[in-house]
Amino acid sequence: MNWDDTASDTTQGQPGAPGERLVAPSADREDQAVEAALRPKDLAEFVGQERVREQLSLVLRAARQRGASADHVLLSGAPGLGKTTLSMIIAAEMNAPIRITSGPAIQHAGDLAAILSSLTEGEVLFLDEIHRMSRPAEEMLYMAMEDFRVDVIVGKGPGATAIPLELPPFTLVGATTRAGLLPPPLRDRFGFTAHMEFYAPAELERVLHRSARLLDVPLEAEGAAEIAGRSRGTPRIANRLLRRVRDFAQVKADGVITKEVAARALDIYEVDARGLDRLDRAVLEALLKLFGGGPVGLSTLAVAVGEESETVEEVAEPFLVREGLLARTPRGRIATPAAWAHLGLAAPQRGLFGQP
Repeated sequence: MNWDDTASDTTQGQPGAPGERLVAPSADREDQAVEAALRPKDLAEFVGQERVREQLSLVLRAARQRGASADHVLLSGAPGLGKTTLSMIIAAEMNAPIRITSGPAIQHAGDLAAILSSLTEGEVLFLDEIHRMSRPAEEMLYMAMEDFRVDVIVGKGPGATAIPLELPPFTLVGATTRAGLLPPPLRDRFGFTAHMEFYAPAELERVLHRSARLLDVPLEAEGAAEIAGRSRGTPRIANRLLRRVRDFAQVKADGVITKEVAARALDIYEVDARGLDRLDRAVLEALLKLFGGGPVGLSTLAVAVGEESETVEEVAEPFLVREGLLARTPRGRIATPAAWAHLGLAAPQRGLFGQP
């Protein structure tokens, strides 16, 4: 293999702002284009989420046998775990068209009424980030889900009139990353609720091998394991890392993704063996080296790494907490013994998690 680690080669494609992180679970335009080609078309082809797949299969099969629309489905979980893919599979399994929109796009009840009134019988309406829908639209959705009817208000003031509008039976598939923000009346109207879990490394390896076949990329088992271990339990991140490793293998190696090639490529993109990127490590290093492991306040920690408090709290902290490297306490953020070990530093001999 011939690796040429010149600065001009290694800096291309580096993640910059937090929204452009290589390990960000949100989808960018490239992800959306590639996911369309890699997305499984039915439940049998969908990898992982075994419990959800089995339960959803029963729901859809029973609906097909009755010749009726499937019950409304709520999918919750972190970004990148397959909620949009499952919504498309639901439509495919029911042999029905699908309409895709999002909560932030529906700011008025009239917006929702226009969408609902144009649905055909049995159609699947996928509403992403449903918790961000406006309250008037949300209240209209209650009646639409339960009675397949909406009341359209015509006029204003004392002369306003409510005109009932009958809707054809349809299936609403709602997706949310924050199920706790959904009001109980809305949650209760879903006939089936599923929580998407993070993927185990073995499941991510299956995802990677399938994607590699579709992308025509030679991927060895050890190479897949190396990428899976750095993918933060998220298929979208795994597929994104696969594409970047493919680029490296094509330019710097012989095109085959081995363990060595994958490790070298991801080191260049600053994704370490545990899936931490530059921002994650900056937060840990500041916490350990500047503040002795904490406790330290969020705003102080954010200033130390040169980021906004919201960025540290919403972008870096969730994964660090899930990995057991950082803990939130009433006194502030503290590092765990695992954080000291991960950065190869000796933890001070103090109390639990380095507290004085």
